[in-house]
This record gives sequence, structure tokens and C-alpha cells, in this order.
Amino acid sequence: MRLWTLLHDGKTTKSMPKAAVLRSFVMNHAIHHRAQLGMYLRLNDVAVPSIYGPSADENPFA
Repeated sequence: MRLWTLLHDGKTTKSMPKAAVLRSFVMNHAIHHRAQLGMYLRLNDVAVPSIYGPSADENPFA
């Protein structure tokens, strides 16, 4: 739970625990790009694969 600090011109801009940095910056960024890829596939009429369980493009009764 050591603190991570973002500096700008030597002044503290943001300070938070390293675990929070990992969750908020890294994980949210990966989730954002996964959503972008899903939209890109849908706009090009490609079925979106399941990521966390079935997607809306899969028929659960087939």
C-alpha cells in the first residue's frame, strides 16, 4: 500500500496507493479498449466473442 505520486514540474498532482493506480489507470484503460474493439466488430457486422460469459451475438438456445 505504498503511495504512488504523480508530479508535474516537481509539484504533487495526484497521490494514491499503488494498488489504486493499477486498478484505476491500467485496468480501466484495458477495459476501455476492449469496449472499443467490441464496437468496431459490431459496426463491421462481425459477431463479438464472449469475454465474460455469452455475448448478445450468441444464441443460448442453439
